[in-house]
Amino acid sequence: MRESVQAEVMMSFLVSEELSFRIPVELRYEMSDPYAVRLTFHLPGDAPVTWVFGRELMIDGVGRPCGEGDVHISPVDCEVLGEVLIRLQVGGDQALFRSSTPPLVAFLDRTDKLVPLGQEGALADFDTHLDEALGRILAEEQSAG
Repeated sequence: MRESVQAEVMMSFLVSEELSFRIPVELRYEMSDPYAVRLTFHLPGDAPVTWVFGRELMIDGVGRPCGEGDVHISPVDCEVLGEVLIRLQVGGDQALFRSSTPPLVAFLDRTDKLVPLGQEGALADFDTHLDEALGRILAEEQSAG
């Protein structure tokens, strides 16, 4: 049984209103982390950068503006679902990407076939992974504080 879904999508990295360039972005979804999707950006001259955020955020962002904090996703035009903007922010720095909607929808459809939306919690080992992740986070916070 397959345990992950992958796709490569070309996105435009919008540096400014006048400057953008196309980059390959790897989309990945894993059964071991059923609530999340991973986007790995391959920027020229830099090591790949991976962002992890909620699958549901990406699903919602294809049709309407959504997101809080570091990740915001929205259609370029809510009337015509042809392109999506993905804004990633760390502190005062941000990166803006534009993607065609159909490859994102195709990827999300494949994730839904692997783990239907709303059925993520039914995966037997997810609670174990969650407990381990929470334990690591708490340990890091205690050692930092």
